Amino acid sequence: MSEHTSAAILDLLDGCLRGDRRSQELLYRQFYGYAMGLCMRYAKNRDEAKEILNEGFFKVFTKIESFDRERSFKTWLGRVMINTALDQYRREAKHQVFEDVEQAQHLAAIDANAVSQLSHQELLGMVQELPPAYRMVFSLAVIDGYTHEEIAEKLEISVGASKSNLSRAREKLKVMLSKKSLDEYERVVR
Repeated sequence: MSEHTSAAILDLLDGCLRGDRRSQELLYRQFYGYAMGLCMRYAKNRDEAKEILNEGFFKVFTKIESFDRERSFKTWLGRVMINTALDQYRREAKHQVFEDVEQAQHLAAIDANAVSQLSHQELLGMVQELPPAYRMVFSLAVIDGYTHEEIAEKLEISVGASKSNLSRAREKLKVMLSKKSLDEYERVVR
């Protein structure tokens, strides 16, 4: 048994391997919140996140035998969900053209003070408003800690495009933060 995966979860995984619907349902319920949180970072809205979540759990249940019991199930599940979101993005991106800017400008990071005052939901809402290419790169780089080289490989874009999309995502988020700050100031002054 893995030190990262409890005996109860391993029992559920054994049930899933046997095709037991009850085990699948319990595993789904156990990890729904975690998986949905991951999917929301990559989706443009809740409906798209649910699609990614359902497709991801389908992959989990059909490929459960590939899970290495010496590792953390939660980490494996997270990778499946992120890869499913990336697959969804690639399907949609086939119809879009990426701007490949080799000399991406490095903009200043989003004002940490403004970000710290946002609730998790407000920040998630702003990220979801980003165009798909920016949202994917921002989530992979800032939230999940991937390098530009890893992002370029996962999204099948150049490193320059990854840097450019991250830079533009940050710029759009700055504009959203500025607008939010101005709106709040006007609300207080009135």
